[in-house]
Amino acid sequence: MKKVVVGLSGGVDSSTAAFILKQQGYQVIGITLKLSEVDQCSLDKQVCCSTKDILDAKKVASFLGIPHYVIDWQDIFKEKVIDYFIREYQSGYTPNPCSICNREVKTGLLAKYAKKVLKADFFATGHYIKTDFLDGEKVIKRGVDTSKDQSYFMALVEKEVIDMLIFPLGDFTKEEVRKIAYENKIPVSQKSESFEICFTAGKTPEEYFKSLGIPLKIGDIVHVSGKVLGKHKGLEAYTIGQRKGLGIRWKEPLYVIDKDPIKNTIIVGEKEHLLTDTVVAKNFNFLVPMEKWKNIQVQGRYRQKPIEVRDFHYDGELLKITFKEKQQKMAPGQILAVYQDDTLLGGGVII
Repeated sequence: MKKVVVGLSGGVDSSTAAFILKQQGYQVIGITLKLSEVDQCSLDKQVCCSTKDILDAKKVASFLGIPHYVIDWQDIFKEKVIDYFIREYQSGYTPNPCSICNREVKTGLLAKYAKKVLKADFFATGHYIKTDFLDGEKVIKRGVDTSKDQSYFMALVEKEVIDMLIFPLGDFTKEEVRKIAYENKIPVSQKSESFEICFTAGKTPEEYFKSLGIPLKIGDIVHVSGKVLGKHKGLEAYTIGQRKGLGIRWKEPLYVIDKDPIKNTIIVGEKEHLLTDTVVAKNFNFLVPMEKWKNIQVQGRYRQKPIEVRDFHYDGELLKITFKEKQQKMAPGQILAVYQDDTLLGGGVII
């Protein structure tokens, strides 16, 4: 039997994934990561990483009759994800911690651990994603359930990790997964989903920074014309495209156009100033070689409708994308995921 390690979060998706793999004849091992001080997590905010999640994972493993391990990677998670989140916000960006976590911890590092330490053939998660082969190379594809497709979060995961990934839920809808869990009496079949960033426990970035005792620095809100319109609460409280909560008056609706961490200013302007026909990404992770790209689309955030691309150029450091039609400016710090139809070609960090 092939050995597969499953990232067992204690939720219905990963639990059903483990069940399906066991039914398919794999030798299944469950691993649950302890990533933060779990008692700080708030269940009423629908976030993960609570003590109950770890206990639920243990129940599921016992129900399935599979080995289960809990690994304390709090220090790794703090360094790779939390510190990154704080540093990026303080630099004027809007980071995507879930994508970074998938590369550095929950998928990338854990898959390598499974292979090296547990001698696993594969690593599996409960993501709604599919895999396929393109010219003999394993690739990531969108899941069947378009409302749950999570391929976007794999854009930064290294190619060597992709080669050992299995996604048992890729051909199912969420409703079908719940039905499988319920009919087979999996203990967490009725458990609600987690939606928020786990370590912020449902707090906004502004609230999270304040809870850490990190002061937000007040600065000017400046119109694109150069006119100072008011004061902002701190760069961390704003993101590109934001309209509400600016606390300023103007003859037309204004949006956050840019953030200047050096001058500590928020630049605002009318909607036309928010439109652009280009986006640039750094540290691009190629999952499919660029010479195979054609008729590509991009996403600058999860659940964003794919945007048609007219042209693209990579100079060895930066990937520049030109859209067929002008789009709202994408937030620096977010992940630019590139697709060809349903196939994920790679991703980088928007600058």
